[in-house]
Amino acid sequence: MKDVAAFCGIDIAKHLISVHLENEDRKVISQKNMRRDSVLTFFSNMPPCLIGIESCGGSQHWARELRKFGHDVRLMNAKYIIPYRRKGKNDLNDAEAICEAVSRPSMKFVAVKTEQQQSILMVHRLRQQCISHRTSLSNQVHAYLLEFGISLPKGAKAIHKNLSAIFENCELNPLVVEMLHELLAAIAREEEREAYFNKRIADWVKHDERAKALLKLDGIGPLSASAIVATAGDPSFFENGRQFAAWLGLVPRQYSSGGKSKLGGITKAGDRYLRTLLIHGARSVLLMASRGKGQQREWVNQLRTRRPENVVAVAMAAKQARMTWAIMAGKVV
Repeated sequence: MKDVAAFCGIDIAKHLISVHLENEDRKVISQKNMRRDSVLTFFSNMPPCLIGIESCGGSQHWARELRKFGHDVRLMNAKYIIPYRRKGKNDLNDAEAICEAVSRPSMKFVAVKTEQQQSILMVHRLRQQCISHRTSLSNQVHAYLLEFGISLPKGAKAIHKNLSAIFENCELNPLVVEMLHELLAAIAREEEREAYFNKRIADWVKHDERAKALLKLDGIGPLSASAIVATAGDPSFFENGRQFAAWLGLVPRQYSSGGKSKLGGITKAGDRYLRTLLIHGARSVLLMASRGKGQQREWVNQLRTRRPENVVAVAMAAKQARMTWAIMAGKVV
């Protein structure tokens, strides 16, 4: 049984996959590079073992596929693997470091997502790309008009509101007018795409029980609910709500030494997009509290007496993160 692999590290790439196998006594059984199309066949003929993979592009797919053969597959953040690499950096040495890291009892792992969760995250990313492109186009319109002595107020709404009057009253070069119309048509296309993505996200939330449960919270809409469920993956990977909030970078950074504990600003670790959604949602909760509405109005207004508005918003976002974890983990019905 000593020649049976108990631990495995896999370094994935586009074409070649590096594999490092060790038995229970941590003796190296095999180190090899193999082509992608032979990986699943190789692991299908192996007894179940603990497999570590660096969390990167394609790792979720490999984790799902290898789990079908009974293997315990765990994904890890790349920065946690680097300290375990003792030799020069190459694919086989990376696989060895991954094999060592996955067996550490204190190692933190990344949840394996389902295809449905990855699919809705794809919609979110395309939506963000759409918004970024629309903003870029709007900035171009503002800049080009400024070159011809026309200054518009900030924002995309100012373009739709003022441009018709500008076309009628200003003697712009016909070519400039034609190009501005092209930019406006491109902005309209991006707005249509954004509306389409919003609808797909709303439809996805209607068919996901955990996402629908999150909608009961103030400040959590379809965007936030779907992003939280899809990004978090399996909530059991987090011991409690505070750990989930820490994973999102919504807890204070520590500067502690010599028995003295000093806390700073939030760590801003984890998924920035999800953290941004939670903070925007928290600001809507603060607005509701200002009007005497919302489930958290008393807590928000009490905190407002001691802390600045931005600090209260971040604290509310951290509280929302804890509550969303409790709902997803079945701690709250």
